[in-house]
Amino acid sequence: MGEIYRAKDSRLGREAAIKVLPPAFSSDPESLRRFEKEARAASALNHPNIVTVYEVGKAESVSFIAMELVDGKNLRELIANGPLPLRRVLEIGGQIAEGLAAAHARGLVHRDLKPQNVMVTSEGRVKILDFGLAVWRPLDAAGREQTAAAHHPLANNDPTAAPTADPSLTTPGTILGTVGYMSPEQARGEPADFRSDQFSLGVVLYELASGRRAFDRGSAIETLSAILRDEPSPLTADARLPAPFCWIVERCLVKEPEGRYASPQDLASDLTSLWGNLSSA
Repeated sequence: MGEIYRAKDSRLGREAAIKVLPPAFSSDPESLRRFEKEARAASALNHPNIVTVYEVGKAESVSFIAMELVDGKNLRELIANGPLPLRRVLEIGGQIAEGLAAAHARGLVHRDLKPQNVMVTSEGRVKILDFGLAVWRPLDAAGREQTAAAHHPLANNDPTAAPTADPSLTTPGTILGTVGYMSPEQARGEPADFRSDQFSLGVVLYELASGRRAFDRGSAIETLSAILRDEPSPLTADARLPAPFCWIVERCLVKEPEGRYASPQDLASDLTSLWGNLSSA
């Protein structure tokens, strides 16, 4: 929803990326609110696998977010010519999982993880972008959604404010996300927690390893139906892919959230351990 420009920070002498809300959206309260929410969500996170926000502001009538300039390609560009080698998939997947785990630890669910929202730098560092659909939904130690008021980065601009309801993001039946990468609970318009991001990551890993989309169909409605009812073609049919990797992806793609990883860090650990074992071998 924004236009991105390369910029120079004249005060600190560094390059940056400026995300600008186009004039057509600037007068729309909903677009402006989502743009500001993206900035607040990303700026609340400090992790090497999440894009760093430098500044949020408005110049005359133009709203902008200044963030680090990521020199690299997004995952859609990386797989344009086919699937990636398994070790590269594991290296990228492990970093995505680590970034998501850091966001989830702060109670933030991304809800729009897809190849276009993940950049890989020329040094191999993964950066998760675009928290415009993020929602604050922390879980307690038992994995239940917390309902008590607590401070969080998606409240209003007052840093001391308690969370406020966001009707467009919390009303049952509202579908938010990108068709083809959203979880079954998102497709049903139900609340999404950290396990929803796991499903999206599973879809991304499937595509990186196989070169094909897990639930791609002829139309958006058919794709949503496939997410809800169908299983993707098994990765085990590909002799290049070891069984442990296929099991990780299959666990992420379980239709019911309870069947996925109980902890975001557990998923990150499994991917990192498998990458380490393959590298050692």
